Amino acid sequence: MQEITEQYITMLAPNANAVTNGRKISQKGGFVKRLRSGDDTFYMGECSGSGKSNYITSADFVDEAAPVFRCSCPSRQFPCKHSLALLFEISQGKAFEECEIPEDILQKRQKKEARAKKTATEKKAGKPKANQAAQTKKIKKQLEGLKLAEEMMRSLLSAGLGTMGGASIKTYRDLAKQLGDYYLAGPQLYVSRLILEIEAFQKDGESVHYQNAAHILTQLRALVKKSEAYLTQKLEKGEVGNDDNILYEELGGIWKLSQLQELGLKKEDATLLQLSFQVVYDAARKEYIDIGWWADVDTGEVSVTQNYRPLKAMKYIKQEDTVFEAVSVPVLTYYPGEVNRRIRWEGASYQPVTREQREAVMGHTEKSIAAAAKKVKNHLKNTLSEECVVMLVGFRQIGKVGEGYVMEDAEGNRICLQDMPGMEGTVQRLGMLADGSLFRDKALLGAFFYHEGKRRICVQPYSIVAEGQVVRLLY
Repeated sequence: MQEITEQYITMLAPNANAVTNGRKISQKGGFVKRLRSGDDTFYMGECSGSGKSNYITSADFVDEAAPVFRCSCPSRQFPCKHSLALLFEISQGKAFEECEIPEDILQKRQKKEARAKKTATEKKAGKPKANQAAQTKKIKKQLEGLKLAEEMMRSLLSAGLGTMGGASIKTYRDLAKQLGDYYLAGPQLYVSRLILEIEAFQKDGESVHYQNAAHILTQLRALVKKSEAYLTQKLEKGEVGNDDNILYEELGGIWKLSQLQELGLKKEDATLLQLSFQVVYDAARKEYIDIGWWADVDTGEVSVTQNYRPLKAMKYIKQEDTVFEAVSVPVLTYYPGEVNRRIRWEGASYQPVTREQREAVMGHTEKSIAAAAKKVKNHLKNTLSEECVVMLVGFRQIGKVGEGYVMEDAEGNRICLQDMPGMEGTVQRLGMLADGSLFRDKALLGAFFYHEGKRRICVQPYSIVAEGQVVRLLY
């Protein structure tokens, strides 16, 4: 029998309702027949439903990393509740009669295998180069748009940020729209953030919006200057295709997995542990972002997954969830970057996390707080960097000093544990942990950031990694 866990079913489900409905079908004995192949790669069930005839649902595990689900019901959800119900039947170890794999399934397997071979052959032979003329035209258009953004910044800075109170929101909205026409989704996003600060200032008059606007303009100016040099160089060298420069994505470029893999940004047979999970709302993007923080068991590298769910497409995009199992990925793909690289994959298998895997992750931690802080400072010097760096750090102890918590390493170096502005608080949750052993000789996953008020590097704790468990403070 296939080993199926409820976590695995939840990961496959399009939404929480589908899981609930699938569980109900299984619990109420909705299946009148259950079949499986002798080689354990194919499962099929006949399930009573609301239609006149029973529904036939199946699960094909010939590729365990990417199982295929089929059902005769009219649902547009994938997998549907009947497919999930079949997985619940398998997970509960119910009896399945042995059967031959249907001929139509064998034919579909052959077609899929043929397509995979064709793709591999084309990749080996080398795909034709992208249309050079089209790429050149796009880059020239982007350079025109960057000049437009530069003029806007010059105008605003000449007038002074004090004009924010009387600024016309329509003027900036029109500019944001224009930047989209110039294939500059990245700069467009910065202008959208600027609009939000102007709107907020006109509403409450708080000076903090001046500071935020100045920071946004600094980032936008850096992006414009670096992008102009980057794109101009590409034109001069005639190398207008994709490369691994992070500015491609900063400008609004969208990567395909195949493109990233062709650049060598991949790892085969990776094992990952998710150590933290959060959902944030980006008002400028008008979308929710499901963020997972992962540690590579082999190297300890901390990477991030990001699932974007625009408000206008919420019902079509599945929300991701916390993963408590170890994820084995045949091919892990990385986005360009230096720290906390974004990762993606197609197809994976899930197994319970072992003690050895947690110990392996703990063995890869940064042992020195001073060294960790130095890496963070070097990264934050880049104007376009993220506001924080998420790292795994080993600690000797965590304790309360005054009204706050501090973390101390084996060398006696200390760092304040502090919540980042605008983030869900986690520091206070340390006081809810009854197991005192968690505060000695463990590893902490945390977001290192510069605290304006304290004028120093602080860290917000995300989770504590111990040999026997991972305690999530942000999940």
